[in-house]
Amino acid sequence: MSQSDDQLLKRLLAMFEVEAEEHLSAIAAGLLALEQSPPRERAQELVETTFREVHTLKGAARAVNLGAVVAVCHAMESVFAALKGGRLALTPGGMDLLHQGYARVRGLLDGSVVAGPDQDALVSALEAYAEGREPVARAAVPPEPAARTEPPAPPPAEEGSPANTPSADTPADAPRVGSRPTLRIATSKVDTLLRHAEELVSARLAAGRQVADLGGLASEVAERVRSHERARRRLEEAEDSPAARLLKQQGDTLRWLSGRIAQLANAGRQDLRILGKMLDSLLDEAKQVLMVPVSALLDPMAPLVRDLARAEGKEVELIIRGGDLEIDRRIQEEMKDALLHLVRNAIAHGIEPPEAREAKGKAPRGTLAITVAQTEAGRAEIAIADDGGGFDVTRLRHAAAEQGLMSAEAAAALDDDEARALAFRSGLSTSGLLTDVSGRGLGLPIVQEKVERLGGGLAVESTVGLGTVFRIRLPVTLASFRGVLVEVEGACFILPTGGVERVARVALGAIATVENRETVVLDGRTLGLVRLADVLGLAPTRGNQAPPSHYTVAVLSRGGQATAFIVDRVRDEQEVLMKSLGPQLARAPYVTGASVLATGEVALILNIPDLLAGAAQAPATARPMVAVSRKKSILIAEDSITARTLFKNLLEAAGYQVRTAVDGVDAWGALTGGEEFDLLVSDVEMPRMGGFELTTKVRGTPKLAELPVVLITSLGSREDKERGIDAGANAYLVKDSFDQGNLLQIVSHLV
Repeated sequence: MSQSDDQLLKRLLAMFEVEAEEHLSAIAAGLLALEQSPPRERAQELVETTFREVHTLKGAARAVNLGAVVAVCHAMESVFAALKGGRLALTPGGMDLLHQGYARVRGLLDGSVVAGPDQDALVSALEAYAEGREPVARAAVPPEPAARTEPPAPPPAEEGSPANTPSADTPADAPRVGSRPTLRIATSKVDTLLRHAEELVSARLAAGRQVADLGGLASEVAERVRSHERARRRLEEAEDSPAARLLKQQGDTLRWLSGRIAQLANAGRQDLRILGKMLDSLLDEAKQVLMVPVSALLDPMAPLVRDLARAEGKEVELIIRGGDLEIDRRIQEEMKDALLHLVRNAIAHGIEPPEAREAKGKAPRGTLAITVAQTEAGRAEIAIADDGGGFDVTRLRHAAAEQGLMSAEAAAALDDDEARALAFRSGLSTSGLLTDVSGRGLGLPIVQEKVERLGGGLAVESTVGLGTVFRIRLPVTLASFRGVLVEVEGACFILPTGGVERVARVALGAIATVENRETVVLDGRTLGLVRLADVLGLAPTRGNQAPPSHYTVAVLSRGGQATAFIVDRVRDEQEVLMKSLGPQLARAPYVTGASVLATGEVALILNIPDLLAGAAQAPATARPMVAVSRKKSILIAEDSITARTLFKNLLEAAGYQVRTAVDGVDAWGALTGGEEFDLLVSDVEMPRMGGFELTTKVRGTPKLAELPVVLITSLGSREDKERGIDAGANAYLVKDSFDQGNLLQIVSHLV
């Protein structure tokens, strides 16, 4: 988690504490009032009010990742829903269960209890009561203490016996206390130490440059000594004069200086070799600290697959192989979203519903297999395979033509491999509705970009009717990479070597214009030709000059797409250590990071996919780096202050202008009060007016009918999603599987 995210979470937790106390007080008051056996109408009002308080508390707890609180609140919600619907009568035993649920939530929040088996039993009892089964009277179980009691100290060892020798009744393979001393330390501290160790790479590069300069100076001085000796001998042959004697003295001084510089250069080279070995060893050992089994990334996929499959009405079995392979934790964190995209893609688009599979002669339950294996030293492969229907190339061709990516004729002319490659085009989707699972057309492009940024590669194998396999090849550890240094308009930029196909010099006469675009033929291929300065929006620094006879170009390629970029000069290729630009510049176009060169110069590292996309869209004139436009305005309707603040901070950090409303009525007043909004984000269950009703009113108003609407709710059943579609929502996100990246992608797609 970044520092800004950590600070946001702390603020959200502080707000949640205040909000939770208010909700708990209201819940306690409601339960006490219900115990007084109020009149029927008053009882219904108390049930409704307490129900809403529990629901809002659950949503706020989910926003700050308090899963144990969410579980108890959800079970209490089920009881109140049954009471509200008249399917359940409030009995003394049921009242006791609700009070136990309230006490459990309060204990979880103040830290006096922790989740455990007794909480699972309580949740089960609440759910059973909600289904009409009267709770069985049982003795009160004391809550599990939050603090764990330390085991008693072992008796002292007898004199002369080893302290850690196991007793006779201890299994030989049982772990012994003190046999493997460990230290628990925050991962942030380990990350900091590793980052400092990696920064030494820059110091090594600088030292290498200085040693090289010193070696060059030694060679130059040695050459000057030889020239001086030749001049002295010629003068001595002519006459023995004071000038000749002075030249001899100077020659002695130069020879001493030359020898001394040569000694320093040799010592510097030796020290550099020693430093390099020590640094390599330090980096290897530091990286091993961050090597964790990939099961830490893959094991949480099981509940996700189950929930996604249930939401899609499908049956899916998840198989994980090779989870014991260790991969850098930072790589796993970077790949988490990419793997989630592939899993969602396999369930939403790959694996068929049970009835469709049976009609094809398949088992009703589909299989999703994730296999991890080490392919070579320092690299691993993650294969995500499903036994679904494979890529539907016909639908991909149709979607590409329908969404304006190419003409219908061009789409029809694509072969199957080219049609499958369309799936990696940003914005193309074969799904009609935006949900938290699919529909944005961004999943596969994001996966490809993530993999390439980590120095890996992505390959796809698909057979119609049999399934699809995505193969991700990645380094096992993060390390510095090779980069090509280029100069453009006086600035230095770095192009990752993996995306640079070649560099070349192109004669001015070899440049042709095709359909108002400059092109050049290299290696028998016709490539588009653009100026890197134009794509980056850099202003000329040298005024009007006559065009040169030759241009220097760097051919960048990705996924079969290649473009030649004109640069002023290719300076060098060298090892590069990337630095993050921080949250302030996280959205800077075309840039992924920066590096400090051995000369002390800061060079920006450019993103190859972004450059290729920018070259395809670049007009004939220079393209500005940042487009100046009105900030997109978003209205958030959410009754929980914690969830409302979470969404507001998230969207404002992404550059949007945000206005909030406490419920549907408040949001409707803002929408009809003259303010202009580009998007509405709404909770579904809110007092006075819910999200479904608000969406229906928006679609029924001509002025607002085209306003995009995103619904975020804890109601995740197929019926609820269909109700959202019927109301006119453009996207439907379930809080149980809420992901900040999904929300930002959906918002970006809709506005």
